[in-house]
Amino acid sequence: MNVRPWSATAGGLVVAVRLTPKGGRDAVDGVEILSDGRSVLKARVRAAPTDGEANTALLRLLAKTLDVASRDVNLTAGATARIKRITITGDAATLAARLERDWGQKTT
Repeated sequence: MNVRPWSATAGGLVVAVRLTPKGGRDAVDGVEILSDGRSVLKARVRAAPTDGEANTALLRLLAKTLDVASRDVNLTAGATARIKRITITGDAATLAARLERDWGQKTT
């Protein structure tokens, strides 16, 4: 299946992420296809889901992973949900190429 959890927008990229807080480590584990057919980027962080700590850790993780400034990675939906929508400001083609390189073929 060639469905990607990211899509280009006018100012960058929007990524659907399934976050696991208190996951033991900060990491992106690849692409997962949900039971409803949606695809998400699976991520885990050590932080607990209290006071937005897990969300902040996720944004830092994505910024570091994609080599962009932290200010360019924003949570746009799902602050209290497991599935989140993250907007990354920048060149959509470059960002998508980085995601594709690292997780394009890794579906779990």
